[in-house]
Amino acid sequence: MNLLLDTHIWIWYLEGNPKISQNLKSALEDDNNQLFISPISIWEILILSEKKKIQLNPTPIIWINQGIQTLGLQEAPLTIEIAVLSRQLDLVHQDPSDRFIAATTVYYNLILATADTNLTQASCLQTLN
Repeated sequence: MNLLLDTHIWIWYLEGNPKISQNLKSALEDDNNQLFISPISIWEILILSEKKKIQLNPTPIIWINQGIQTLGLQEAPLTIEIAVLSRQLDLVHQDPSDRFIAATTVYYNLILATADTNLTQASCLQTLN
């Protein structure tokens, strides 16, 4: 299974947050699955850290780099096609980060690991929560 991690899932998993489902935790730990991250999630984490909504130790950049290494994440690069697709998807809300993450999921034919009901209910996405 090829999974794209939504930003909160990446944070929750690495921080040991009990909000992450056992089903999703098992999928993230399954060596047969390939895990991907969008550059938008990196940007989003840095914004959350700057606004003091999350605290990442020892620094956000080190946390990000260690998190990528720990999970063996592969980059799902942003493209012009993803930017266009982000405006074409039928999603209930307009959050730019979610739209880019959703478009990345569709473009690369991945399954989105998310607990965000705005995304799990989207008919255009395959999700795992």
